[in-house]
Amino acid sequence: MNATVIREGDAFGGGAAAGGRVLTPGVDVSHKTILYLQDISVSFDGFKALNKLSLDIDNGELRCIIGPNGAGKTTMMDVITGKTRPDAGQAFLGQTLDLTRMSEAEIARAGIGRKFQKPSVFEAASVLENLWLACAGDKGWWSSLRTRLAPGQVERIERTLETVGLVAERDRTAGLLSHGQKQWLEIGMLLIQEPKLLLLDEPVAGLSDEETEKTAQLLRQLAGRHSVVVVEHDMHFVAQLQCKVTVLHQGSVLAEGDLATVQNDPAVIEVYLGR
Repeated sequence: MNATVIREGDAFGGGAAAGGRVLTPGVDVSHKTILYLQDISVSFDGFKALNKLSLDIDNGELRCIIGPNGAGKTTMMDVITGKTRPDAGQAFLGQTLDLTRMSEAEIARAGIGRKFQKPSVFEAASVLENLWLACAGDKGWWSSLRTRLAPGQVERIERTLETVGLVAERDRTAGLLSHGQKQWLEIGMLLIQEPKLLLLDEPVAGLSDEETEKTAQLLRQLAGRHSVVVVEHDMHFVAQLQCKVTVLHQGSVLAEGDLATVQNDPAVIEVYLGR
């Protein structure tokens, strides 16, 4: 599967709201920042994919990242998840976890989940079995399905089915789901492991208008309980997210603010929206 999943979800339990603030055990968010990138640079054969990129994501925030092809969006997510090591700069989860010194597996266990553009689910298994497999962890197909889950995990599966809107599809084979339903199922497979930060790459690519709207509703619902970063090109979908937008260009931040602000920025119009 392509999605990065957290194999020790119980050890890194999901945030619980307290006093209007999301608590994330194991990650120091005392400064209200869940992700901190400072002066990140990455070069490939002389090409600067990231050029002193600096970016902060608040705990519980929903943020959208946009920009032209080659702006550095994918490389940024690769750095956050440990797939690519930066040439320079700092990357922290919370105040203390240095992502540049952690392996991909360690970063996943610390609470970062990543979903790639193309949905990746076990198509021969049912929706319920997919969530069961994600909850059981790295035990192999047959042994995972035979694993007896703890009561808390069973309850988490039920909550996740409700959250992603697949209660009525629970016994349906995943391969028979619509494209949008597969996207929601894969998001559910990440959610069931209670990540602190979700990275989603173009989650509405190929979706119908109705599925796009439902996906926007789902991500808005997740904000607060999780921090969510969405890389997207569909401006209609970005508008539906109703969140802060960061525009990347040539590996660094070009503009930031609400969608109306960045859409009216002359530099953004010139390099991205005006094309």
